[in-house]
Amino acid sequence: MSKKLRWGVLGSARIVRKTIPALQETRNGEVVGIASRSEDKAREYAAKYGIAQAFGSYEALLASPNIDAVYIPLPNALHLEWILKSLDAGKHVLCEKPLAMSAAECEEIARKAEKTGLKVLEGFMYRFHPRFEKLQELLAANAVGKLTFIHVGHSFEAGGDDNIRWYTGLGGGALFDAGCYCVNVSRMVTEQEPAHTVAFGNYRDAKDGGQIDTSIAGLLRFPDSATALFDTGVNLERRNFLELTGTEGRLYIANPFGLLEEDSVLEEHHFGQDVICHEVKGQNHFVRMGEHFADSVLNGTPLRYDLADSANNARVLEALDLTARKQDGASEPRPHAGAGDGLR
Repeated sequence: MSKKLRWGVLGSARIVRKTIPALQETRNGEVVGIASRSEDKAREYAAKYGIAQAFGSYEALLASPNIDAVYIPLPNALHLEWILKSLDAGKHVLCEKPLAMSAAECEEIARKAEKTGLKVLEGFMYRFHPRFEKLQELLAANAVGKLTFIHVGHSFEAGGDDNIRWYTGLGGGALFDAGCYCVNVSRMVTEQEPAHTVAFGNYRDAKDGGQIDTSIAGLLRFPDSATALFDTGVNLERRNFLELTGTEGRLYIANPFGLLEEDSVLEEHHFGQDVICHEVKGQNHFVRMGEHFADSVLNGTPLRYDLADSANNARVLEALDLTARKQDGASEPRPHAGAGDGLR
């Protein structure tokens, strides 16, 4: 393998306008190919971003011997298929979150990755921003005492009726598209899996039949008695925040899932004291994630989180989706729905 990881991009989704430049910026990687269902579209993006090869199909890119790893920004419900095909083609995989639409699908990916010896990472880019390294440092130092409450919100306006988030069959809806961040960060800061879950949702007719969740509010109860409250929506004003409250204070981040090089202020509050503002210099967390993944492939360094973590996140999302649909009488379970595997 070359000294730089040679990336191929499967698809021309909107997010690649941020991720391709980031991968091109990494010290240990380069984007050498892009594929689209339209070869003209692939050529357009290749010309725009200085990519050497354009492919008119995903299969053609996967067959190229000049590509070591693929980045997958496809609709959520297509992740399983193209991760497995990529692994069969001998390519390492960085895939946009959520990795797949169920814990069972994540476990299938893990088995294939183990069999092939290839790396797979779920692209929760926010975990690579320095603000979360600082947050975890403060939690490890017991800055707020015993963690008691987590409050997290993440919402935005998805746009018109042609948006993929309004298609159940493509894995749309608020919970899996935006709520996956809320669940993931709650699990990360507690370092536990929730013992109990409950959720309530709002729904609309999906463009391909059935009901799609436009917004969800959920509650996660963890074994050490921490409780996470979150709300998320794809038809709401853009907002996101994270507040961690403990027995001796609280930590607050405005815009925890914000993109790219934004500087951050992590507020540390204590009873009757001035607020301590930890200023964190912004770094492009897509770049940092790409470099981390390439280091793992090229040098064998461990990935920051594994596919068991992805399966556990999916298991919680399934449980929340199931309870919300039962509570609110939505017409039927979404495709890929599981039983929540023991969560109540």
